[in-house]
Formats: sequence, structure tokens, C-alpha cells
Amino acid sequence: MNFGALIIGDEILSGRRADKHLSKVIELLGARGLKLGWARYAGDDRPRLIETLRQTFATGDIVFSFGGIGATPDDHTRQSAAAALGLELALHPEAETEIRTRFGAEITPERLQMGVYPVGSEIIPNPYNRIPGFSIREHYFVPGFPVMAWPMVEWVLDTRYPHLHHAEDYVEQAITVWDAYEGQLIGLMRTLTEAFPDTTLFSLPTIAGEGQRRSLELGMKGTAGRVAEAMVQLKAGVTGHGFQWEDKT
Repeated sequence: MNFGALIIGDEILSGRRADKHLSKVIELLGARGLKLGWARYAGDDRPRLIETLRQTFATGDIVFSFGGIGATPDDHTRQSAAAALGLELALHPEAETEIRTRFGAEITPERLQMGVYPVGSEIIPNPYNRIPGFSIREHYFVPGFPVMAWPMVEWVLDTRYPHLHHAEDYVEQAITVWDAYEGQLIGLMRTLTEAFPDTTLFSLPTIAGEGQRRSLELGMKGTAGRVAEAMVQLKAGVTGHGFQWEDKT
């Protein structure tokens, strides 16, 4: 199954906050032998967010959505998810219990709004402050705060999808080639691409700053056996072109 990430918030698009979720969700997936298929950013514009969610729901992918599930007027994610699915919003009984437990005598209608989700949703436990996120149709909506969001994503991966962990035979391996330009190795890249059509070659050049050594990251992606075969030929080819290389860790 494909995994997607939807990162929501005007503060990300304006630059007032820097996104930290994309790199973290890649890390969390990778630790379980999974990979991210796509990512999108969206602002707090309700009509546009509704359309974005209609598109992501239509994919059938497993999607982690970060941000916009609070109770302030600039939070539109809960309402947009309901509209995208044509569902009503309602206070979730388990979320109400969690929120009431969290605030006790300080509970307010505004705080209970954080437990209002599209009908049919399930809660995602929040170990930081007990205010849950919610899930519906393989979409998992968590807060924008990393200290809350990341443990909630891990809970989803380990509770809902343990059967997917390391289920796919997929690896990435790479070497660092020193003092090389991509143009000097394009012939080798074409040869490898033709010889291993069931794998994917990637090339990531760097721009060396003053006093730095130029380098090029070359690698292959695919099943472990085929990648291992391709890497043998890649290393031999780089050596044959007169360049030094070292394994990328």
C-alpha cells in the first residue's frame, strides 16, 4: 500500500514555521521497512482543503495528515474532512471521555470541540495531553505539534499496520563517487538502467563549496538481490572510469 503525507497550515506556507514532519514521517516509515509515496502541503483555506482531501481520499492510500485539528477559527481540517466525505460532524464519545479526563472541572464547550469528528471516525490516542486525533478511510489526522504527532503516527503504524512492516523486498544502496560530474558517468548509468530494468538508478550531485571536494551520490533502488547485482556492476564501472568511491552509509 502507498503512504502519503498531508501537511497543513498557513504558517508552513508563509515560512513562519518550518516543516519538520516530512523528514520524520520518512524516518518512521523507513524504520519499519516502509516508504513514503507522496507528500502535499496545504494552507488553512477550507474550500481548497476540502478539494485536496477529496483527492487524497480517492487514492485509497494510507495518509497521515498533520495540523489544523484544534478548536480555533483558523483550524479547518476536521470540518474539511467531513465535507470531503459528505459526512456530518459529531462529538466522539471516546474523545469526549479523554478530553473531560484531561481538563476535569476546567472543561468548556470549546475544548470539547476538539473531539468533534466526521461521523464514523475512530480516535488516535495522544500520549502527550490525552486530546486525541482521529482516523477515517485510512486517513490519520494528528496535531501539528511534533511532540504529539510523531508518537501518534508510530502508534498507528505499530497498531494498525504491523503486517506491512518489512513486508516488501525493497532496498536502497548508494556509493559516493569523488571528483566526478554526472556527465562523465551517463554512459555507465544508461548501461545499468538497460541491464537492470526492474531496479531504479538514482544520481544526486553536490555543488562543492570553497575548499570542499566535489562528489556524486550514485545508487540503485529495488529488490535486495537485484540491487546487490547492480551495485557490483556500478562499482566496477566507476572504478573503470578512473574514479574513487566509497559506500554511502
